[in-house]
Amino acid sequence: MSQRQQLERIMEIDRQVRAGLYPNADRLARDLGVSRRVIFKDRAFMIERLGAPLATDRERGGWYYTEPAYALPNIMITEGELVAFFLSAELARHYVGTAFQKPLESALVTLAQAMPRQITVDLEALRQHASFSSPPALQVDLQRLLVIYEAIREQRLLWLRYRANTTGQQTERKVEPYHLHNDKGEWYLLAYDLGRGDRRTFHVGRILDCRKLPDKFVRRSSVLVEEWLRTAFGAEGGKAPVEVAVRFDAYQARWVRERQFHPSQQLEEQADGGVILRMQTSGLGEVRRWVMQYGSHAEVLAPLALRQAVIEEVRRMAEVYGI
Repeated sequence: MSQRQQLERIMEIDRQVRAGLYPNADRLARDLGVSRRVIFKDRAFMIERLGAPLATDRERGGWYYTEPAYALPNIMITEGELVAFFLSAELARHYVGTAFQKPLESALVTLAQAMPRQITVDLEALRQHASFSSPPALQVDLQRLLVIYEAIREQRLLWLRYRANTTGQQTERKVEPYHLHNDKGEWYLLAYDLGRGDRRTFHVGRILDCRKLPDKFVRRSSVLVEEWLRTAFGAEGGKAPVEVAVRFDAYQARWVRERQFHPSQQLEEQADGGVILRMQTSGLGEVRRWVMQYGSHAEVLAPLALRQAVIEEVRRMAEVYGI
C-alpha cells in the first residue's frame, strides 16, 4: 500500500478525531476498507512520527486528542514525492536558467523544514544517481524576468531596451507583453510591439533593461499565444504557418520515428526505409538550422524557399572548406 494512501487515511483519522466522532480501529477499518492492523499502524505513525497526542476514551470507545490545539504538519509528503520535487528542481535549474538556483535551493530547504522529521533524502546521493546537462543558453537576470512576468500578469505596458542579435543595434521599445516561453533553456517574450505595429519575439537575454509602465492594455484578439506556440518551431514563429516536408534516409529515420518534433507532424513511410516528415509551422529559420544538423541524411522537399535556403547554405559551406 502506497505512502500516499497512508497519508489519506491519516487525514481521515484526524478529521474524525477533530469532529469529536471518537473513531476506533474497527470503524475506521470498515470505513476505509483496510484491516485493523493497518489502522493501528497508522495510529502508531501519527503518535511516533507526527507527535499526535492520541489517546483512548474508554467510555466512548474511541480516540481523541489530549491537546485540542494539535494540528497535523502543514506539509505531508512522501519520500518519493520529495525525490520527484528535487529532480524537477534540478531540471528547472539547468533548463530555465542558473538565476533560479538560489530560489530553488531555498524552496528545498523550506520544504524540508516543514516536513515530518521521519522523511529524509540524501540530496548529494541523488545528485550522484541523476544528472542534467545545461544547454548553452544566454544568462537571464532573474529580477528582469520577474518584472516581465508581473507586467504580463497585470496587463501593464512594458518599456524595454533591446539589443538585436543580427545588427547589434540597441533600440527602445514599448510593448504589450503576452507570454514568456522557455525553449531549451532560452527565455523568450512574445509581445505586441506598439512602435512596429506587429507582434514580436524578444530574447529575454538580450533585453538590457525593462520596466513596467503605469498604463494597462487589453489583450488583442489577433495575438493568440496558443496558436503561436502550436505553429512555432522551437522559439521561432508568429507568422502564417506553411507546410514543411523533409525526407530522412533509412539511417536517420530510425531516430526520427522515436521523436515528436512538432505537434502537427506526420510521418510517411518510404519504400527504401526512410520517412518523410510533414508539419505546419512558421519557424522556417529554425527548421533550416534543425535540418542541417542531420547533414546528408535529411533533404528539404518543401517549401521551395526553405529548400533554396538550405542549398545556399550548403554552397557557402563548400566554399568555406574549399570544395
